Amino acid sequence: MDYKNLSKEILGDLGGTGNINSFTNCMTRLRINVKNPDMVNAGKIKELKGVLGVVPGEQTQIIVGVGHAQRLREAFSEVTGMSGSSEINENLDNLEAKTKEKVKSKQKTSFQKGLKHIGNIFIPLIPGFVGTGLVLAITRVWGFLDKGIVTNPWFMLLVAMGGLLLGSLNVLVGYNAGKEFGGTPVLGAIAGAMIVMPALAGQPDNPLTLFNGFIKLSPNLGGVLGVIFAAFVFAFIEKNLRKIVPASLDLFIIPVLTILIGGAVTIAIVMPVAAVIMKGITFILLDVMLNKGGIIGGYVMAASFLPLVMLGLHQGLTPVHVQLIQDYGYTVLFPILGMAGAGQVGSAIAVLMKTKDKRLKELISSALPAGFLGIGEPLIYGVSLPLFYPFITACLGAGFGGAVLAAGKNIGSTVIGPSGLMLLTVANDKRAIVWILAALIASYLGGFILTYLFGYNEKMLERLED
Repeated sequence: MDYKNLSKEILGDLGGTGNINSFTNCMTRLRINVKNPDMVNAGKIKELKGVLGVVPGEQTQIIVGVGHAQRLREAFSEVTGMSGSSEINENLDNLEAKTKEKVKSKQKTSFQKGLKHIGNIFIPLIPGFVGTGLVLAITRVWGFLDKGIVTNPWFMLLVAMGGLLLGSLNVLVGYNAGKEFGGTPVLGAIAGAMIVMPALAGQPDNPLTLFNGFIKLSPNLGGVLGVIFAAFVFAFIEKNLRKIVPASLDLFIIPVLTILIGGAVTIAIVMPVAAVIMKGITFILLDVMLNKGGIIGGYVMAASFLPLVMLGLHQGLTPVHVQLIQDYGYTVLFPILGMAGAGQVGSAIAVLMKTKDKRLKELISSALPAGFLGIGEPLIYGVSLPLFYPFITACLGAGFGGAVLAAGKNIGSTVIGPSGLMLLTVANDKRAIVWILAALIASYLGGFILTYLFGYNEKMLERLED
């Protein structure tokens, strides 16, 4: 790909440098914040060689695929004379599918904005989840091949490296949350650390309790949800103190009062309340949807995940995944929801076999390898959503994989982030590897068969021109 020439063409279709506020890249796309979206010729950009799809809006997103996005951003910086940045940010919020037109970014309600905050807190941690998770996967394979290696000091160091993120997770979440809520990040980190203070356990014969023993305190009560709430409280206190404390005393008074007042509120209110909320969420998802709903519950969760993404609701599940990993060592929800991408892969293969359009064939062929590895954005936003009906059949097909995992029971991933075939590397045990592979095949086949029979005809190509 000639990144420099492509950058020049994109720049012209964006309305020139005068219409650009800033830009960045994620794993698969160049994200450009424009001043006037009406000046952007999204249709023309979509036709450029190397472009897999375009998401128009105030942040125009140009999908070019894994390995290309950062190189395009670097060339775009050179062509525009502006400085961009690189972000590993696969957050798919603010997107809403229209049946015959475009995908537009919309995020209006306070609830959706709150969920976006959660995404902004956790998304920067995903490379860490992936990295440490794959390190642990290496140790599992190594241990399987050599049973005696578990006492090897170097092996033990590798295991310790793989556990570093979870060991410091509350501090990192608190830091990001403090920053997200407009407070001092390090005070947010302290709020996160406060949740896991060993001193909260008290003494064996004298545990710490609240409200005449009604609530028994313990380290990590409220989990990562408590960390987010605590960081918000700390930021709120800090910002309001800054309104009344003289600037000359800022450094000496505000941090200590924030920690003391925020700490009291966190321990007495935030941790117990967050614990109740988290318990309620996990009860609905695990006990009701999976344990009682069984394969039907698994089907519904997998089939409905991408529509939830379109509404921006999926971010609310991230703290649940993380809490399950902290509590049990794995999350059973993430693999089920990950089947959504596998359904899109099966659907795309069906479209590839049925269509005679050369450009659509090229687009799908370029995006399929990434789709198998769990990066589905090029397929979703370049193919199935613009065509619309393949998106529906892909979601329905994904449900079969969710049903398989629900039938397997206790099939989970030890980290969040890797999806598609990469899920096999982070399965919670050997048995889970077999079930995840079976679920992926079920989703591939489900998406393929439903799309091939009901989801695509050549008349739908007109939608790609909208």
